[in-house]
Amino acid sequence: MADQPRGRAVGAMENSWCRAVPGGTGITVLGFDISCAPDMLKYQTALHKLQNAHPILNSRLHTNTKTNTFSFVTSPTPFVQIKTFDLSSTLEILETLSNPSNNSVSPFHLILEHELNKNTWTKTTTTTSSSSSASTNDQDMFFGTIYTLPNAKWVAVMRLHVSACDHTTAETMLRELLGYLIGGTDDGEGRGIEKEIGSKGEVNSGIEDLVPSRIAKKPFWARGVDMLSYSLNSLRLTNLKFKDTKSARSSQVVRFRMNQEETQRILDGCKAKGIKLCGALVAAGLMAADKCSKHHQKKKYGVLTLIDCRSNFDPALSIHHFGNYHSVIPHIHTIKGGENLWELAKKTYTAFASSKDNDKHFTDLAALSFVMCKAIENPALTPSSSLRSSFMTVFEDTIIDDYNDMQRELGVDDYIGCASVHGIGPSIAIFDTIRNGRLDCVCVYPSPLHTREQMQELVDNMKKILVDLV
Repeated sequence: MADQPRGRAVGAMENSWCRAVPGGTGITVLGFDISCAPDMLKYQTALHKLQNAHPILNSRLHTNTKTNTFSFVTSPTPFVQIKTFDLSSTLEILETLSNPSNNSVSPFHLILEHELNKNTWTKTTTTTSSSSSASTNDQDMFFGTIYTLPNAKWVAVMRLHVSACDHTTAETMLRELLGYLIGGTDDGEGRGIEKEIGSKGEVNSGIEDLVPSRIAKKPFWARGVDMLSYSLNSLRLTNLKFKDTKSARSSQVVRFRMNQEETQRILDGCKAKGIKLCGALVAAGLMAADKCSKHHQKKKYGVLTLIDCRSNFDPALSIHHFGNYHSVIPHIHTIKGGENLWELAKKTYTAFASSKDNDKHFTDLAALSFVMCKAIENPALTPSSSLRSSFMTVFEDTIIDDYNDMQRELGVDDYIGCASVHGIGPSIAIFDTIRNGRLDCVCVYPSPLHTREQMQELVDNMKKILVDLV
């Protein structure tokens, strides 16, 4: 029995992600720009250790095509194999990615975007179960690739299905991977890596099964009103100008970074106002969007704030419990023009905090999952059939990266962690990290619905607003 695969059906929120990924939203990528030749055996061993420590990484997504349902099936042994591209193969890939808008984009950046758009989960390999006549489809959820660049450079990438990897999982995975690569059996800070649920080797429960019992379920009619409200509001929101709504889409990335002094001033400002950094990022994003608009009247923008629920579960989970345990709180904010950064940041953050205090991230889970699936099935429910669910997505908590010494030892010059958004999603998703005291914001957007020039202008304005007004 110990060698038999284990598994469970996906939860409702996981189910909505399983339906989103084939359309292009939720391909999670962690990419490393490396200047030391990677030890392939050590890297392969490290990935297998990650799989052994976290059953969700050692699972395949099992689809029953008759019932159109999903489940996780965990392998008794780690199976991920690193795929490698030599220099000539990598240069061929980069050649296919070259175009005028990419002239100023680094090879590392281009490879990251390439991986964001490698949608393994749109491909199907149909088999027939030996225990049933049901048609099934099993797909890996975890991939490792290494690309060879000129001048003794390499790019290592981990690509995962979003149901197995949220923002917290990606950050913890990075820390654990670095610890394994350096030769240890811990997370890089001397802590042994814990199994998700002891020695059973099973995938953790879905988010719905971990919601505290004190939170009563919403009555049927109240849930119905929320579903209708979320559906109708999306058609009333202001969006960035869409450049091309017809062509096939992909995810692209722009980025803005700040120095230590600028970052500290922003953090001090947030502390003085009693808000988190996400409040300042939302305010700057809304003001930048208004600045890009030619018409100066009241505009309503949708903002989604993603929340890591692990500490609020019953029982609570640690950051070493891998999977997707983020919920979301949607808000609509009205911009009149001429707002003050800190006033707007306080206003938007207070609205979010109030909703969280009222447990909206738990009570509205079912409604948001339902609406997300309906929008995927019916793009016309969104403006211009663009599948834009909001203007902007941010995370409540910023990732703090204070392990630069480990990265330097392994020759990691830079890394980026983010997820694709070109299916259903926002116009801009912000993945923010403070690395050695410096704010680094990776911003993902759908192309050619929006262009690189358009989004670079937006994030440049965001940075200017943050730097000038603090």
